Amino acid sequence: MRKTAIKTLSLLCMLCVIICSAFTTAGAASYPNDVKTQSDSILLVNMDSGQTVYEKDADAKRYPASTTKIMTYIIAVENIADLDNTKIPIKQSVLDVLKNTGSSLANVENHVGKSMTAIDLLYSMMVPSGNDAAMVLADYIGDGNVDNFVEMMNEKAKELGCKNTNFANPDGLHDPNHYTTARDMYKITTYALTLPRFEEITNTCTYTCDGDDTPLVTTNYLIDANRGGEYYYMYAKGIKTGTTNEAGRCLVTTASADGYSYMAILLHAPYEEGVTEDYATMTDAADLFRWALTSLEMNTVATSSKPLCEVKVNLAWGKNSTLLYPETDLSAIVPKDCTDENIIIEQDVPESIDAPIDKGTVVGKATIYYKADENSKKQKLAEVNVVAGEKIELSGILYVFNVIGTVFQSYWFIVVIALIVLILIIYLIISKISSKRKKKKRNVKHYRNL
Repeated sequence: MRKTAIKTLSLLCMLCVIICSAFTTAGAASYPNDVKTQSDSILLVNMDSGQTVYEKDADAKRYPASTTKIMTYIIAVENIADLDNTKIPIKQSVLDVLKNTGSSLANVENHVGKSMTAIDLLYSMMVPSGNDAAMVLADYIGDGNVDNFVEMMNEKAKELGCKNTNFANPDGLHDPNHYTTARDMYKITTYALTLPRFEEITNTCTYTCDGDDTPLVTTNYLIDANRGGEYYYMYAKGIKTGTTNEAGRCLVTTASADGYSYMAILLHAPYEEGVTEDYATMTDAADLFRWALTSLEMNTVATSSKPLCEVKVNLAWGKNSTLLYPETDLSAIVPKDCTDENIIIEQDVPESIDAPIDKGTVVGKATIYYKADENSKKQKLAEVNVVAGEKIELSGILYVFNVIGTVFQSYWFIVVIALIVLILIIYLIISKISSKRKKKKRNVKHYRNL
């Protein structure tokens, strides 16, 4: 019963994410900035509006390394009803698969022959990035077959609208057929944030499992004030790191300050085992967060009280046109120095509309763009419906004249008139021929009488 309830809750969470995405008015702008980044794929999104503010090869396929575990978490939580009390047996055969793979581990092997709670395994997987915990969860939920679990991961990715993602394992170890994109990872993480305990677990720096003496320590220096050193960023929260030679450094994280929240996805930053010491993804993320939080702000770019354009009106007495307004007030994240000159509005409305028209009738759409200067590429901010600003009645007289005019101009009317004219011509020709014959007969009869 409880398992069914949590599945229902998860479905509702997914629907909420999808519905919110469908109704969001924010677009995708990649604003120019001075941040020097090393990650090859980046997506920076304002979490309050869903608006992208910066991207770099966000749709390029990349190996995700341990950021894979965000999806592993999703499948685990959706299939385990009671995270705190569900006991999962730890089998040596499951852990043996990871031998000689260079996997990051979370001391799960200390519990072989015993059990661990699901919540302890989730912390073990997300905090120190334990591949052992990921494999135990996948084996348990997959009924002893990790491939079953991986299939569930891929089905979920499709449900979430991921277009360039395929998982081959639950831990993120390199596989040529294991890939995603920054944009797909954003969809996955946005959904994960709606699930129980995800934000709490992924923002934890240290955790001690039941029965252990040694605490688990986060791999995310951005959130660890004690161990983070130069990488610590006080506004950062979670979420997941990942590293392999093929994937490079990877990171999914968020930051919140002054009423604004951002999520950053960074994939394939420089890394070579035993050579690369720095964490470029964390430097990139902190620098991008600083830029976004200090240089961007939410601003009203269109209001329902200010007309956008005018459209010609037909069939209305004494009314030739009407003003069109945005259906709603429209806000977007823009640079703080944005002025009216930077906002470009393009309308898609018909040349004319026919009365009657109710106030608020949707007539067309408007697309709002941001353009930094004449040499810059315009950035799409949003789309909004444009509506009539007043009620306009239909003129009966003009309507009748219009109907008559329409009839006169219609194809069948022209065809009928053409047929009538043709019949008249034929009639006149026949009449003329008949008249000549009658005249000729009269002349012949007159000659015979002579």
